[in-house]
Amino acid sequence: MTTTMDAEEEMLSTPSISKSTAAISCVAMTLAYVAILHSPTLIFRFPAPTSFNQFMIRRFICAIAASLLCLFVSSLLLLPQQSWKTAYLFTLYGIQADHVWHAVVFPFTLTSLVYAGSLVYKCVLLSSSWNGDESEGIPLNCLHIVLHKIYSVVISVASNIAAWRNLVVAPITEELVFRACMIPLLLCGGFKAQTVVLLCPVFFSLAHLNHLLEFYYQRNYSLQRTFMAVGTQLAYTMIFGSYASFLFIRTGHLIAPLVAHIVCNFMGLPVVYAQRKGIVVSLAFIAGTIAFVRLLFPLTSQDLYNIRIDNCRCWHGYCSWS
Repeated sequence: MTTTMDAEEEMLSTPSISKSTAAISCVAMTLAYVAILHSPTLIFRFPAPTSFNQFMIRRFICAIAASLLCLFVSSLLLLPQQSWKTAYLFTLYGIQADHVWHAVVFPFTLTSLVYAGSLVYKCVLLSSSWNGDESEGIPLNCLHIVLHKIYSVVISVASNIAAWRNLVVAPITEELVFRACMIPLLLCGGFKAQTVVLLCPVFFSLAHLNHLLEFYYQRNYSLQRTFMAVGTQLAYTMIFGSYASFLFIRTGHLIAPLVAHIVCNFMGLPVVYAQRKGIVVSLAFIAGTIAFVRLLFPLTSQDLYNIRIDNCRCWHGYCSWS
């Protein structure tokens, strides 16, 4: 039994495809993802959508089609190499039920720490709308205001197609392509986990270069303003891409970077300083960032997400990466 397990682990740890094949495949999937998103207008010359909702629905269909294509391509490259079973392929892509609640709660907590300043700032804005009698401590209408705002946000998100793009379709399709499909290919190609954390976000950022044309031609930005806006966005996507890749490799769960993606899209850029209670907001941001750094490895420890602690079979070696 031990010999069989050792042989299987040795097979799983052996690079099955070349580095060049893995890298070229990732570039091809990046180009395919972007091309399919723009294919109705640029390739098939379909009529322009008559409404924003129609445009977004078309984008949703294209994003789903691109994700399925990338999953198919990566499966063709990975399955024949190791003769993996289809059931194990889902685990390879990080789709598993093992400790799934840990994969939701801990990445959510980690990501929220970065937005400590933003959350404090939102609390400051919320407190300004309270009109209760301060002599009674917490205003009597405090709970009503909080519940009303939560309800308003939920209704706004549910009825806003742009919110569906930012919080549902984009996170799911992008994590499937740029984490679930690409990271196994890169790791199977012999790239070290640390290298993948830095390399995978490059492909993720390349997929956002199309915003150059959007800012310059559609929004009529100046060339300088366009490069500044896109440069900021690319820097943000590089940082987030590294973090999301780190979460995927460490936890082995696709839902971990997916949760982080949704939180980041919902919150936007972290608030570092604000005009109201600026020092308090800045201190909260600093404290949250320090806590994030201190808890990054402990909250992504393998034993929190994988029940096979003693005989871990994770082929990319995240169990021993510390």
